[in-house]
Amino acid sequence: MDLYERLHDRALERPVLIVGLDGWIDAGAGAAGAVASLLPNRMTDPLLRFDDEALVDHRSRRPIVHIVDGVNTGLTWPQIELRAGTDDSGQDLLLLVGPEPDLRWRDFTAAVVQVATEMGVRMVVGLGAFPAPVPHTRPVRLATTSPVPELAQQVGYVRGTLDVPAGVEAALEVAFQEAAIPAVGLWARVPHYVSAMAYPAASAALIDGLAEVASLRLDSAALHQAADQARIQIDALVANSDDHRRLIAQLESQADAELGNEGGGLAGQPLPSGDELAAELQRFLRDQQGG
Repeated sequence: MDLYERLHDRALERPVLIVGLDGWIDAGAGAAGAVASLLPNRMTDPLLRFDDEALVDHRSRRPIVHIVDGVNTGLTWPQIELRAGTDDSGQDLLLLVGPEPDLRWRDFTAAVVQVATEMGVRMVVGLGAFPAPVPHTRPVRLATTSPVPELAQQVGYVRGTLDVPAGVEAALEVAFQEAAIPAVGLWARVPHYVSAMAYPAASAALIDGLAEVASLRLDSAALHQAADQARIQIDALVANSDDHRRLIAQLESQADAELGNEGGGLAGQPLPSGDELAAELQRFLRDQQGG
């Protein structure tokens, strides 16, 4: 049985495929905010819809029931879709959105790779965000995952060896590598103390990183404006606590000291060690499980 239904056909010229599936680590809703900024005006045409009955566990991702004055007016089911659009220069884009599959990952990745190959995808970019020991008073840094060392080092990387549970985006990276299509995951570092709230600075950094890595033109002005407003609110919260101010000062000193180390990012910016990242990921996952 096919895992997807074709809804529309559209001629595409070497599109970039952006993977924005939700359900795994997304500290500060960084990837969700980036995807939301792409959807309203840019990614308008759904080309494919995947079979949620085959891929989604509806007890872990329940549909939304709409109740009006006690009347059940219907359900909205979780849907995985491949949508098409363009960047500001008219370059073709594809966006894979919806819930991360609960089931049949190998079949799902194979189907996505097959469709991408048929559509002539030139590059695949996944979006995500993780909590890290960084201050909100410094620019958001990006880390990269990719089966191709040159791509991993283009933006930045986490030094050392790190073994963590994988999201389906990691499985797609490997599958696309086997199909000879470059694939890279962009991850925004979100201050661990704000990882449970929306952090638009991470979304803005992901959009800017996506534009640079894939040679696209994407407007992130609204996200940067939202980030400025969030910064004001966080500053106000920090100002009320001596402990918080000391924490931020320590993180600033650490971030500034790292600037001269190897493993740079988009502007030669370094990234945390594997041990540091593992500690923050474990803490974040415990918090998610506790919630």
